[in-house]
Amino acid sequence: MSVLLTADKDSGVAVVTLDRPDRLNAIDLGMRDELVEVWRELRFDDSVRAVVLTGAGERAFCTGLDRAAVVPQPNSPYMTDDPLLRVGPKANDLWKPVVAAVCGMACGGAFYLLGESEFVVADPTAVFFDPHTTYGMVSAYESVLMAQRMPFGEVARMMLMGTAERIGARRAHEIGLVCEVTEPGGALAAAVACATVIAGYPAEGVQGTVRALWSAKEASVAQGFAQAPPLISLGNLPPDRQAELFAGRRSGRFRVR
Repeated sequence: MSVLLTADKDSGVAVVTLDRPDRLNAIDLGMRDELVEVWRELRFDDSVRAVVLTGAGERAFCTGLDRAAVVPQPNSPYMTDDPLLRVGPKANDLWKPVVAAVCGMACGGAFYLLGESEFVVADPTAVFFDPHTTYGMVSAYESVLMAQRMPFGEVARMMLMGTAERIGARRAHEIGLVCEVTEPGGALAAAVACATVIAGYPAEGVQGTVRALWSAKEASVAQGFAQAPPLISLGNLPPDRQAELFAGRRSGRFRVR
């Protein structure tokens, strides 16, 4: 199992942990399927009233799609199969509040998960970036989701600068991507504390509020997602060229702001 689920029946809080620390919690197709099952299981568990999402280890919350994953694609640019499109809680109709606790790197496909969380609590080590453009790929779904959480210029800079820059926890807090930066090692405990408070309120009112919040931005997300498949098909370099760029990357050559 690459996704761990623990639930405290007394507090009503479940903790979902991405558990592939040796791969920086990158999502392979098996982990994707496990996440879908976890979200659907939590829909039917009335004892769980709030959820915390985190990653195992100290190096990364999640680094997106595992590059070793093989995803067959149709030839049509209008039917691109995005393997992470259904990986988040809202995509699986879970309308219980989800609080993300981020330690270390959160990049690329991690934004599918952060984009469908209610709010983000970060360790001081947290850094956020999107490598797509660096490796010849279009950042489409990730950009649409992050445009709902950050000022346009900040989203544009993060997506276009690729691996040259990372947004540190402090800056992420200043621009609204993160709502709290904790003491070192304290992100998970702080997220659980928030979730415990929320879980203590009547579930109907909480879930209705979550649904109302998301209804405010569903139209723009749907429109953005509708444009994504052809943009990705037209803009992505061939897989072998992407792999070449990835293999030639230089570690440690980035700015944290």
